[in-house]
Amino acid sequence: MTFHRGGEPCGVNMKSRSLKMLKVLVLLLSVTFIHAEHRGRDYEKSKVCKEFTNLGKDDFQSLSFVLYSRKFPSGTFEQVKALIDEVVSLTETCCDVNADPGCYDTKTSELSVKSCENDSPFPKHPETDKCCAQEGLERKLCMAALNHPPQEFPTYVEPSNDEICDSFRRDPRGFANKFLYEYSRNYGQAPLPLLVSYTRNYLSMVGTCCTSNNPTPCFLSERLQSKHLSLLTTMSNRVCSQFAILGTKKTRFSYIVKFAQKVPTANLEDVVQLAEDMTSVLSKCCDSILEDCMANALAEHTVKVCEKLSTKDKRLGYCCAESSPMDIFLCIYSTPASPPLKLPEIFNPTNDEICNTENNEVLDKYTYEISRRKPNIPEVFITKLHGLMQEVLLECCKAAEPEACLRSQRPLARKEMALFLTKAEELCGDYSQHTFTEYKKRLTENFKIKFPKANSQSIKEMVENRADFASKCCLMNSPPLYCGTQIDAETKNFCGNDSCLLSLRPT
Repeated sequence: MTFHRGGEPCGVNMKSRSLKMLKVLVLLLSVTFIHAEHRGRDYEKSKVCKEFTNLGKDDFQSLSFVLYSRKFPSGTFEQVKALIDEVVSLTETCCDVNADPGCYDTKTSELSVKSCENDSPFPKHPETDKCCAQEGLERKLCMAALNHPPQEFPTYVEPSNDEICDSFRRDPRGFANKFLYEYSRNYGQAPLPLLVSYTRNYLSMVGTCCTSNNPTPCFLSERLQSKHLSLLTTMSNRVCSQFAILGTKKTRFSYIVKFAQKVPTANLEDVVQLAEDMTSVLSKCCDSILEDCMANALAEHTVKVCEKLSTKDKRLGYCCAESSPMDIFLCIYSTPASPPLKLPEIFNPTNDEICNTENNEVLDKYTYEISRRKPNIPEVFITKLHGLMQEVLLECCKAAEPEACLRSQRPLARKEMALFLTKAEELCGDYSQHTFTEYKKRLTENFKIKFPKANSQSIKEMVENRADFASKCCLMNSPPLYCGTQIDAETKNFCGNDSCLLSLRPT
């Protein structure tokens, strides 16, 4: 990727250049791991070689770093670089006009074999061996299907301006490769076009500012200009990570909970429509290679949210007064749950409604009603509880006598739901209502009362563990994969007997 603009105004030709580069994204992986459309080696080779020639070796290598770091986020820099070096060398050698006609076929096959060797220098996936037991196209398709879980806690920390420039001046290419690796593996759930645009823009900024007479004001100016691209990339990574973990149905449910908790006075119809709209945005844009898909779709979504909810809650009214769609989206996304409202007793679906899986309206209403009554219980708890209880009760619907099964199980289920929600309030109820320091102080006092014989060190450890849990899992947008596991650990024994329905849940 080009390191500086050499006097061009910021952004000149960036979009057209990025679009050209995106054409090779899928082709890059087809060299070794993805076979998107099997139309023969000659066709595949001609496409890869054409893009390699158009891009040049440096940009081809940079795109490889984005793509392979994204696909193998648990791989070390050395492992990812080893794979990229092989891919670039293979492509450069076999795309030469004087190359042997069988070069491409031979070397890609050798690369596939090498990736399966025990001492392979390339990044591994836990299920790589399963793929390596296959051959040819089947192996490639298997490799393509391997996915690492999203990085729910990005670890990338941007260095200081001085550190950036020192590293860049020592080794511009090395700096670029390391940055592309770190950023892409941490924010790899962001749509590829955004990842490519942001990393190109960032390296261009570094090249421009680190060769200028006044790097500090240059960095400030450049970062201000790219603020919304940076925000769009990081926010897209976050919401797409959740979508990748939850899938379409659970994502829809999750956003019903979130909107109901943020604005409990909102109409059910509006909440459901907005949840479905956000789910549609993620379904359409998280894997899209259209450069403006996410930006345009989120902008349209924020308009709908503001139209339906800004008059229902003054906090969202303030959000909708922000100057740009991304600022509005961030504000809405970050708005915490509303304080609890006094509402009448919640209705309970009938047995017929529970077993009528086509009747989404009843399930949506129940989700909406329980969420707006429990705004201090994070969405990740309600989503978890809903999934567990639904599994248990739907088993009755498959029974020979569903009505009899539900009559016996529903009272126990209601009791366990109450216990689960009480436990959730115990774990998270105070967290959002106090500063972190005050929260830990209150925890200390509570644990001293609850465990009068515990020494100070034990109390301190319990406080730190609970505070760590709360800081990650007692928020509106908690990471579902990590917190699902933590909730299991915290609630696994809360029933206290073998007849507990939730003890039947899969581990």
